[in-house]
Amino acid sequence: MADTDLVVPEGWDPGRGKAAALNKRYNFERYGQTRDFLDRVAELSESDGYHPNISFGTTYVNITIDARDGERLGEADVAFALEIDRLYVDKG
Repeated sequence: MADTDLVVPEGWDPGRGKAAALNKRYNFERYGQTRDFLDRVAELSESDGYHPNISFGTTYVNITIDARDGERLGEADVAFALEIDRLYVDKG
């Protein structure tokens, strides 16, 4: 991860190599839960104006948040990661 004083949120893996990024995998029991989470992340992305890289399967979602400035993770990147965690916890 690029040099930063920010604390990486619990459960998030800092990116490897030159690009600053945060990565996390979320697991679900059923596809309906996965789909609901993806819809909630999409709503967050639209309201925030930032769209992370997402890959998913039937019962998992991988999310990568790249540094918005392309170099250093900032407070907005960490706040976005924490908001995604909140959506997961509140998945119902």
